[in-house]
Amino acid sequence: MKLLSYVLSTVAFLFFILPVVPQIVADLNSERQALLDFAAAVPHIRELNWNVSTSICSSWVGIACDKNGTGVVSVHLPGVGLFGPIPANTIGRLNSLKILSLRSNSLNGKLPSDILSLPSLRHLYLQQNNFSGGIPAFLSVQLNVLDLSFNFFTGRIPPTVQNLTKLTALYLQNNSISGAIPDINLPKLKALNLSFNYFNGTIPPSLQKFSYHSFIGNSLLCGLPLKRCPAISSSPSPSPNDFLNQPTRAQSQTASSKKLGSNSIIAIAIGGSAVLLLIIMVIFVCLLKRKDGARNTVLKGKAESEKPKDFGSGVQEAEKNKLFFFEGCSFTFDLEDLLRASAEVLGKGSYGTAYKAVLEDGTSVVVKRLKEVAAGKKDFEQQMEVIGRIGQHPNIVPLRAYYFSKDEKLLVHNYMSAGSLSALLHGNRAAGITSLDWNARVKICLGTARGIASIHSEAGAKFFHGNIKASNVLLTPDLDGCISDVGLAPLMNFPTTMYRTIGYRAPEVIETRKSSQKSDVYSFGVLLLEMLTGKAPLQAPAHDSVVDLPRWVRSVVREEWTAEVFDVELVRQQNTEEEMVQMLQIALACVAKAPEMRPRMDEVVRMIEEIQHSDYSKNRSSSEAESIVPTP
Repeated sequence: MKLLSYVLSTVAFLFFILPVVPQIVADLNSERQALLDFAAAVPHIRELNWNVSTSICSSWVGIACDKNGTGVVSVHLPGVGLFGPIPANTIGRLNSLKILSLRSNSLNGKLPSDILSLPSLRHLYLQQNNFSGGIPAFLSVQLNVLDLSFNFFTGRIPPTVQNLTKLTALYLQNNSISGAIPDINLPKLKALNLSFNYFNGTIPPSLQKFSYHSFIGNSLLCGLPLKRCPAISSSPSPSPNDFLNQPTRAQSQTASSKKLGSNSIIAIAIGGSAVLLLIIMVIFVCLLKRKDGARNTVLKGKAESEKPKDFGSGVQEAEKNKLFFFEGCSFTFDLEDLLRASAEVLGKGSYGTAYKAVLEDGTSVVVKRLKEVAAGKKDFEQQMEVIGRIGQHPNIVPLRAYYFSKDEKLLVHNYMSAGSLSALLHGNRAAGITSLDWNARVKICLGTARGIASIHSEAGAKFFHGNIKASNVLLTPDLDGCISDVGLAPLMNFPTTMYRTIGYRAPEVIETRKSSQKSDVYSFGVLLLEMLTGKAPLQAPAHDSVVDLPRWVRSVVREEWTAEVFDVELVRQQNTEEEMVQMLQIALACVAKAPEMRPRMDEVVRMIEEIQHSDYSKNRSSSEAESIVPTP
């Protein structure tokens, strides 16, 4: 009897399950074919091991299935070199898809609406691509995270976003989206970034809880947490009753004249004149006293009055001579001499203010007053030892001395009178003077690259610079580039300083707030683009200027207008076009969105050396050719 019951239950199970099995297999085969169609239609640099003969759920790169192996639930292909548009009816056929990550590729064109409308989709990561067009209006109501940042989307935010009641994070920054921001009142929304677009109008009350950084870069946007919107003062129109209740001007004057007699008016006039005269006398006496006080101050010492609130305001009296000099330093002054020196502000950077200090013997040094230092004394001193050792390279600005106390941290460097790369590239533009030709720019960038490569090789695999920018590239008299601010990033309170160098920061640093040697390569790539284009990456978007330099260069190159990229000062020079294009290719390789696709700094040095050698050979050949031309 038990055997019969078992047989019947087995037959019943097979009766119900057998018709379903072909359906499951058919669905998985359909999704396999959808992915193969996607891979065949979208070119990719990195090889995908997607093969019909292997298991889609266990062997395919970036693909994950549900527990039962009945459908694809996740596609992870970040930074694999995908480029071109996503064809419709490919990924949109993955009916069980929950997570799609195609970030940090070069995908372009319009985003197919069938992807965003997948009913099961919960996490969509498409940042750092080149998508354009509008954001599709059909959005899956199951979405938890939507990241379309760093693309070229235009149009408005679709009103259907309001239906995404499960959305916890929305990232649309660094696009070209315009119009008013809709009143997105989503109960679970915890992260929002709409910065660097073209939004206008007032920030809705439901979004004013988010930080300032969620909205910056939209010059026509106002309201909390940004600046207040300009108030439109419109006085309410008076009602007829108001006119009836107000006395006429003639009636008012008659009433006043009845109340005040002529004697009263004369008395008031005399009293008012006396008070006015007294006030004038008091003001005159005060001005005389102030003038005498100012004269006395000047007599005490003009130098002191011109000196800014200097770099030694936090130095304790008991520590006046505790200035630590590195071995080999030829300076003979002490801290007290340094604090007595006349000082002028050179500039305010990411990590503090730099002063030029001129000592009594005429020696000029640069004193950097650090702010927002998070390290304790022991960690600070250990890092100084590392910096002192690294600074022996000829393309690194050497650290000569330092001072540490609870309230003051000072660094002393050599003064470099030739200034910075940033000042030479951008400082003289208004006057129409540019002293940097192509050979000089190549020489500066090569020296800087050698300095960064030395940092990466001498200090260990985990040591990075973390603050590479044109203002930190200082120049020797013969225009060799030297990198400054070495080794300071680990000492600083990073969250408060990271935003100041946004134009040079790598995408992964923006997302994770963690720098690396690969992010240094990205920053150097931005510096190369800055050298080639003459454009600074740290400009506001409201004045027809560049916000994201790599993004702008890619868009120009993509439209095959490469010549439009280069600085007009470089275009005027002869016989440099080929080398400029080669340098542009190096720069674009350095600013690749995926860190693993960027070259190492020693490889960058080698490639720039080849360009410099090519320039030298070409110039030499040209000179030799000119020397054998007979004189007419």
